[in-house]
Amino acid sequence: MPQKTPKRTISKMSRLSFSILLLLLFVAAASATKNKNGEKQECVYSIYVRTGSIIKSGTDARISLTLADSSANQIHIPDLVSWGGLMGPQHNYFERTSLDVFSGRATCGLRGPICSLNVTSDGAGAHHGWYCDSVEVTATGPHLPCSQTLFYVQQWLATDAAPYQLYAYLNGCDGVEGERRLVVGAAAAEVN
Repeated sequence: MPQKTPKRTISKMSRLSFSILLLLLFVAAASATKNKNGEKQECVYSIYVRTGSIIKSGTDARISLTLADSSANQIHIPDLVSWGGLMGPQHNYFERTSLDVFSGRATCGLRGPICSLNVTSDGAGAHHGWYCDSVEVTATGPHLPCSQTLFYVQQWLATDAAPYQLYAYLNGCDGVEGERRLVVGAAAAEVN
């Protein structure tokens, strides 16, 4: 005659199985953002900055960027050149008509496409004014799709030229969920 398992034992086993399942899900979620050494995973960001062709549009100032997604997650790069300048040690960055390339690692905290940019000049140097034409950002990382955003800045970052401020802020985050390639700024209508 087969033995019957009391209901109480089955209930305890179900709770134990459920607890183990929850623990495994928690461990899996926690490890999704860390590598096998327990360190946070980093994404690779490639940034292309084009300086305008207007006379005196180049600068010697330090340029920083803050990038954000539609959930307001952001990364800050305090100095583009020291973070990931790829043009060589003798290159003079942010000169008139130049396209400067940067690449570096930062946290994978941006989960959606990059849709917001704040580019800032520290206003230092003999030639502090800078006309930023555009900034293009690509990002990729472990288990994340690649995203690409082109920001048409088309603005002076200077205290002696309109709009008389050392930063430019562009936000194209409205309705970008699921998008992987964005164009943001005044010239975006011409591209789309």
